[in-house]
Amino acid sequence: MSQFFAFESDFVESLRCIPMQVRFKLDACGVKLKLQHWNQFEPSDRAQMVALPCETEAEIQNYREFLQRLVEQRTGTTASELPIDVDPPWLNADQIPVSVQEKANEVGAKLTLTQWFALSPLKRFALIKLSRSMHENRNFLPALTEFNLN
Repeated sequence: MSQFFAFESDFVESLRCIPMQVRFKLDACGVKLKLQHWNQFEPSDRAQMVALPCETEAEIQNYREFLQRLVEQRTGTTASELPIDVDPPWLNADQIPVSVQEKANEVGAKLTLTQWFALSPLKRFALIKLSRSMHENRNFLPALTEFNLN
C-alpha cells in the first residue's frame, strides 16, 4: 500500500522527486538511486517503484533487480549498490537517534521515547532522513506536525 506524506504534497502528483516510501525501499534493497536517474524514468516507472512491495527477502531482491534493470534501460548506466543496514535505526523504537533529537530541539519540539515508539518505521525513517545535516531540512518541522509530534 502506498503512503505519501502531506509534507511531500508539492511533488506527489507528478512524482518529480523521490518520495520517502521509495527512499525507504532503496535503503532496504541497498541501491543508491540518484535524482538524475529518477528524472529519466517514465511516470509509469515511478508509479511501479511506489507500488512494488519491498518487505520480504524475495521482494527486496525482486525490487533491487527491477530497479537495476530500469536504471540501465532508461540511463544506460547502473545504480550504485550500498551496504544494507541489518539493524537500521528506524526499526529501533527504543532509542531516538541523536540527529532527530537535535533537530527536534533546534525547532523547539520535545520528542519523547513514547512518541518515537508509537511511530511506524516509515515515519521514523522520514524523520531520520529529514534530520541529517546533508539533507534539506525544510520538511522536518512539517513532518513533526503531520505526525502530531509538535
